Amino acid sequence: MRYKLTFVAGLALGYVIGTRAGRERYEQLKKSARQFAQNPAVRNTVESAAQSGREVAGKAFHSVSEKVGDKMPDSVADRVRSLREKSQNGAEDDWGTSNT
Repeated sequence: MRYKLTFVAGLALGYVIGTRAGRERYEQLKKSARQFAQNPAVRNTVESAAQSGREVAGKAFHSVSEKVGDKMPDSVADRVRSLREKSQNGAEDDWGTSNT
């Protein structure tokens, strides 16, 4: 119960502060977030993290498939295989980012 009251109090406080800040502050925060997301260093870091995630997922698939063997559903195996082929060919993924 204490946590619910704390959450509701925080929600109410955030609402009051947000309404006092108004639309101008919202637009300012939105602009800052957009500039941050479009920063080349941030974009490169995000793409590097995505590539690392793909590599780890591929390794995990291999270790799991060795242990599970033929029990792996075909749909999962096909999806992982297609993702691996896309990353090896340097093609863009489903979100339009390159696999560099």
